[in-house]
Amino acid sequence: MPRPEHSEDATVTPPPVSDEGEPGPDADPAPAGPARKRRGTAGVVILVLLALLGFTLAVQLRGKSVDSDLAAMREDDLVRLQSDLQGQEDRLQREIASLEDSQRQLQSGAQGRQAALEEASKRADELAILAGTAAARGPGLTIRFIAGPKAIEASDILNAVQELRGADAEAMQIAGVDGTTVRIVASTYFVDADGGLEVSGKRLTGPYTITVIGDPPTMRTALNIPDGLVPSIKGDGGNVIVDEHDTVDVTAIAEPVNLKHAKPVS
Repeated sequence: MPRPEHSEDATVTPPPVSDEGEPGPDADPAPAGPARKRRGTAGVVILVLLALLGFTLAVQLRGKSVDSDLAAMREDDLVRLQSDLQGQEDRLQREIASLEDSQRQLQSGAQGRQAALEEASKRADELAILAGTAAARGPGLTIRFIAGPKAIEASDILNAVQELRGADAEAMQIAGVDGTTVRIVASTYFVDADGGLEVSGKRLTGPYTITVIGDPPTMRTALNIPDGLVPSIKGDGGNVIVDEHDTVDVTAIAEPVNLKHAKPVS
């Protein structure tokens, strides 16, 4: 007797199940390893996309903060800031050109020794100025601090020094009304004293005058930034008089430090 043919609607018998509810030995095998790997790869891709999204949001928020600060500045301040940045770029370009020229001379064979000696001498002079052991001359500013109802404090002078250093000041000195002058170097300290200041152990009384060598427009801009030192002192009733000069002299010499433990190697 011929067997009946199965139609597409025939009932499919489910796989046998054991007493514990698990598929029996004749059940179809579990999904193969590639499917699990695909799921794992998808998870990694999602994590990478989330990390990129977080980084993008952080960059956008930072950019908005900078834009907000710039938008709050006056047009004159923005012009001075642009001029300041352009001046710094020009100085860096000149310094790069000078260093590249020195490198070429040092590698030029016969002229190398003489060029090396000249470069070493130039570097020694620069370090002497930075250390305050040599006088210096160049374009710069004189900055006079005049107290109002509130005295000029050590923190005011320190803030001025830091702002000037941030504007690439190369040499500084501070003088009191009696002419006592102190060279300002990395180790210089300022302390409030009765009726004046103590600067690296020397007593000064106001008004105080800082003489500084550097790019005058750049340093003037640094001192006059909104909410900076000059607006703060003027807000307290005092005054800061800033004058630009083609040439100023920093003549005070820093006293050498007597080392107790360190000695030169050679």
